Amino acid sequence: QVQLVESGGASVRPGGTLRLSCAVSGIGFTFRLYDMSWYRQGPGKERELVALISSDGGSPEYADSVKDRFSISNDLVHFTVYLQMNNLKPEDTAVYFCRIERRDISLGYWGQGTQVTVSS
Repeated sequence: QVQLVESGGASVRPGGTLRLSCAVSGIGFTFRLYDMSWYRQGPGKERELVALISSDGGSPEYADSVKDRFSISNDLVHFTVYLQMNNLKPEDTAVYFCRIERRDISLGYWGQGTQVTVSS
C-alpha cells in the first residue's frame, strides 16, 4: 500500500522559514520514476501547484508566487520529498499536499496534507 505522509507544517510569522517533508512508502525502488510535487490549497481557494521536480532530472519548476523563496528537493535513498520555504508570507497560508505521479502509466498518489499558517 502506497502512503505519503507530510510533516513540518506549523504556524510562523511573516519572514519565517519552514521545511516540509513527505515520506513515501510502499513503492520501493520505483520512487525515482515518479514526478514529485507540492500543491497547496488556501482558504476558499482551489488547489494549486507550488513546485515540481520531474523524474527525468530536469530543473525544478515553481509557481511564480514562490520563485526564489521555495525550493523542492528529494532524497532517493530515503524516499522523501522536501519543500524548503523561506521568507514566508501571509498569502502562503494553506494546506500543503505532497503528490507523486507517473505520467507514463497514469498513476498518482496524494498525501493527507499539512497546515502552514503565516501570521503576525
